[in-house]
Amino acid sequence: MSARRPSQTAVYIQGLAEQHHITYEQTASDRLAHHITRLAGDDVNFDPVEQMLIGLQRAGRIDRATMIRLQARYLREIRP
Repeated sequence: MSARRPSQTAVYIQGLAEQHHITYEQTASDRLAHHITRLAGDDVNFDPVEQMLIGLQRAGRIDRATMIRLQARYLREIRP
């Protein structure tokens, strides 16, 4: 079985994060939101690419609408 190539959108997001020296750091509110959704039975875990998107938006490098469009495009590309 061959290894999966990264999606075009993932490569774009990773490049944008590298260009702006962005990493994702989980905040206290992130941890709280994670526990609330987990306790509600809706465990949500973002992969590293989605975490980079959050970091880019928090750093002001992309706006929320752009983040959502990129995430939607990324998720469509990686869907099996």
